[in-house]
Order: sequence, then C-alpha cells, then structure tokens
Amino acid sequence: MNVPLIDLQAQYHSIRETVRQAVDRVFETQQFVMGPEVAALEKEVAAYCQTTEAIGCASGSDALLLALMALNVGRDDEVITTPFSFFATASAIARLGARPIFIDIDPVTYNLNIDHIATAITSRTRVVIPVHLYGQCAEMDRVLALCHAKNLIVLEDAAQAIGAEDRGRRAGSMGIAGCFSFYPSKNLGAAGDAGIITTSDADFAARVRRLRVHGGLTEYQHIEVGINSRIDAIQAAVLRAKLPHLDGWSDARARKAAVYSHLLEGAKLSFRVVPPFIRPDGRHIFHQYVLRVPEHRDALMEHLKARGVATKIYYPIPLHLQECFAYLGYKEGAFPEAEKAARETFALPLYPELTLEQQEYVVNAIQDFRP
Repeated sequence: MNVPLIDLQAQYHSIRETVRQAVDRVFETQQFVMGPEVAALEKEVAAYCQTTEAIGCASGSDALLLALMALNVGRDDEVITTPFSFFATASAIARLGARPIFIDIDPVTYNLNIDHIATAITSRTRVVIPVHLYGQCAEMDRVLALCHAKNLIVLEDAAQAIGAEDRGRRAGSMGIAGCFSFYPSKNLGAAGDAGIITTSDADFAARVRRLRVHGGLTEYQHIEVGINSRIDAIQAAVLRAKLPHLDGWSDARARKAAVYSHLLEGAKLSFRVVPPFIRPDGRHIFHQYVLRVPEHRDALMEHLKARGVATKIYYPIPLHLQECFAYLGYKEGAFPEAEKAARETFALPLYPELTLEQQEYVVNAIQDFRP
C-alpha cells in the first residue's frame, strides 16, 4: 500500500463542482486581481477568525513581512521568536534590517518556551512572534500578559493554524494581528500561493492595505513605499469555495490524529515513540501529526519509505543554524530543545480523507520496524 503524506486530489474530487463554478465566476467577470471576490473572502475570513478585519496578500511569507512593515519594524530593532519554524518567520524580520532573537521551544508542544521570553528582552525589542506550530496555539495568555507589561507588540504567526483556538479565542485574534498561509497543503489551501492578515485594529489594517499595493492611496498616489502583494481573485474564489468545509476538515484531522495515537498506544513497539501533546484548553487543528522518536528516527523513516509510507521532517535544521543567519552568532547547542526536536521528530500522513485501513497500515509498518 502507498500512503502519501497528503492527498490533495481526494479533497478536490469531493468539491470539484463547487470549485469549478467559483473559478468560472471569476473568468466571467475577467476581474483577476483584487475586486469583489477578494473583498468577500476578507470579510468571511475575518468573521471566521473572530476579528473585524482581514487583508489578503500574495503569500503567508508576505503576510509576515507586511505586518512587520506596518509596525515600522526596521534596522536596530529586535524581534523575539522561535528557531523551530518555517524559514519565513525569521526571514521577514531580517529582510527589514531587524534582528531575529531566538529563544528555545517547549519540548512538549514545540511552541515558543514562554519562560525564556523575559530574559531575551532588551531595549531594542519591539515585537514577539509566537508561532502556532503544527496547528496548536501557543499559550497566549502568558505571552500577552508579559508583552503588555513590557510594552511589546505580539504578532501571531498562524500560518499553520487557521481555526485553532486558545481558550475559545481563534488563532490570529489575540495579538495585534495574525498572519496566515493558504499554501495548497494547508488545512485551507489555495490553488497556488496566497495569504491573509487578520486584525481588529482599523488603523493597522488600513496601513497594511496600502502597503500591499506599493503604499498607494490610489493607483498613482503613493504616500510611502510598499510592495506588490495582492491576492488573485481566482485564489480568493477557490478559498471561498473551501472555507465552509474547513471546520469539518479540521475536525476530521483531529479524529484521525486520535486514531493514530490510540493505535500507537496499543502497538507493541520495541522503541520509544511520543505522540503529539494536545493542550486541554485549546483546539488543535492538526495541520501535521508529528511524532517524536528519540532513537532511530532516520532508520524508521527509511523503513516506512520502503513500505510505501510517506513521511517528512518539520524542520530538519533550526533557524539559528541556517547558513544565512550565521551573522547572528548562534552556535550549535544554543537552543538544545529545538535542536533535539529537529533530530527526533517527523510527520506521518494526515488529511481528512485518510482511511482507517491506511492508518492501520502505517502503524503496523511502524510496529514491524526493528532497530
């Protein structure tokens, strides 16, 4: 049996006609950039994320960049974040001339270790970016309280977490803004690159709207230098077609994650496997189902590959050890929990259409592994 990491074709087949009608609607209007489809998507995503505003843009990476630009983050500023995340979290900071300040992660949730934030704050610290990794929110009450006391801004990297909740509050609604990716593999995926920023700050939203169109008040009147980061109407239409299904898909992912954990608990394994931890006061949308295997991870992945089971490491090289960030001065050993997670974790196949037979096959393949 072959079990892919994700099966986008299965999802598409279930909503084919709805998506095609949405795309045809755009072609009939011949309005391909911004316009009513984008405005409608922004309104719908804002309501879904419990905010008053949403601003579409070209990608999740640009969402982070635009948000930091709107906060006037620049040279000599410092932004605290995690070294265990997708590259865009730190690259957006560096592109503006600011300095990423990394702190280690919680070894249980893989999110930012909040106990380490205070020691990383300096007179140059402007923003803290918690990443809601794998679809589970960071403990935002503690982040918000600390940052409020220190007069720091909280910007949520919610690229993997649309619909995730922390004590009933949706990801992207708790800081000044939330930055989301609609990359095709996300729980809510476009037919290409797209992103969005959510906020309930009207002034911040107005500035982001200008910055995404070259800083323009009108087409040829510019009050500042922005970037070109608009969202295509076709992407907006596809996302609108999918959005009503999102909660069902995310709930299905959570149920299948529970099946994995149950099957693994009952399996007689000759080695240690640690399933994901789920915070009892949140909603985990399981963008990824990530196992920790303290020993023999790479050999287990090769074994699964030979059995037709796709796996992937998120993330094999922590950001502080990336060559482009060598100038920051971090060395191996600086963040032991992030480095340990990079050596020990990997994701199993998980998507709403995954069958029980496939899951049983995956766990049986794990059980058959002999270190």
